Amino acid sequence: MSHPNRERADRILDAAGELLLRMGYRKVAIDDIARAVGIGKGTVYLHWRNKELLFQALMMRESADLTDEILSVIKADPAMILPHRMISSSFLVTQRRPLVMAMLRGNAGMFGSLGDLALRKQQDELRGQFEDAMLRRGLIRADVPNVTYALHAATLGFYLGDTLSDEFDGIALEEKAAVLAHIIRTSFEPAGEPDPLAVADVAAELGSALEALVSGLRQGIYAHDPAKAPG
Repeated sequence: MSHPNRERADRILDAAGELLLRMGYRKVAIDDIARAVGIGKGTVYLHWRNKELLFQALMMRESADLTDEILSVIKADPAMILPHRMISSSFLVTQRRPLVMAMLRGNAGMFGSLGDLALRKQQDELRGQFEDAMLRRGLIRADVPNVTYALHAATLGFYLGDTLSDEFDGIALEEKAAVLAHIIRTSFEPAGEPDPLAVADVAAELGSALEALVSGLRQGIYAHDPAKAPG
């Protein structure tokens, strides 16, 4: 059973997320969050010393929840780590999380300065580790020039395209994910069936990296948990 202070912290983060989507980072005050939860302003500060730390914790929780969802998919089927499956699955999971999508799209009005702080370094490092493992085990073509850039550019358009034009709004999210999977499969993966041992090895390596990421994020969310205070 979780500590009651953790339960209260999660209620604070829930309210902060709803207000953030509705009002944007600059307009949300600690008073607004406290009022939405039905607690005093001082109680919020027991958990996070200031507004910026609170919203950083919110982004950590969003990223941890998203990563947990991806991790569960890999555990259920190690072949999900194949680039076309992993990238399209991550696209679907991310698209269903409005806060993460706004963060990825660099919504300055919503996040203020938080967009640059929100876990991009960890995400970049994890993506690099994923691509390196794929190359080592022959699951990504080695003849594609600047493959990291090419993969990033090919994928990013699916996340940002809707912000540039509404021409394709009628295409279902699952259909967009299928198109992304097709592009990754035909452009970046070798022909033929992948080596099952290579798939299993990369799944184990990536799974361990994701578990470590989630563990670190979960600790960071409640770094100022009053349950840890002395006395």
